[in-house]
Amino acid sequence: MSEAAETIKSNFDKYTTAGNQAFKESVEKSLGALNEVNGLAKGNVEAVVESLTAATKGAETVGAQAIAFSKKNWEEAVAAAKTLSGAKSVQEVIELQSKYAKSSMEAYVSEMNLLTETLSASFKDTFKPINARMTAAVEKFQSYR
Repeated sequence: MSEAAETIKSNFDKYTTAGNQAFKESVEKSLGALNEVNGLAKGNVEAVVESLTAATKGAETVGAQAIAFSKKNWEEAVAAAKTLSGAKSVQEVIELQSKYAKSSMEAYVSEMNLLTETLSASFKDTFKPINARMTAAVEKFQSYR
C-alpha cells in the first residue's frame, strides 16, 4: 500500500473511531438524561399521591369536626328548648334565650376559628410535597446553566 493510501486509511480510521466515540457518548448522555427525566416524573407522581393523601386526610378531619360540632350544637339547642319550656316568666324566657344565643354565637365563632386553622394546616400539608418537587425541579434546571 502506498504511503498516501495508508495516510488516508489512517485518517479514515481516526475519524471513524472519533465518530463512533462521539455517537456512543451522545447516546449515553441521552440515556442519562432520559433516566433523569424518568426519575423526576416518578418523583412527581409520588408527590401528587402524597398530596392527595394529605388532602383526603384534611377533608376527613374537617368532616369529623363539622359532624361533631353539628351534634354538639343540636344537643345544646334541645337542652336550651327544654330549659325554655320550664321558664316561669317572660323575663326568664328572655334571659335564657339571650344566654343561649350568646353561648351559641361564641361556640360558632370558636368553631369557625378551629375550622380555619384545620383548613390552613390541611392546605399546607397538601401542597408541601408539590412545593418540594417544584423546588427540586427549579434547582435542577438552574444547575444546568
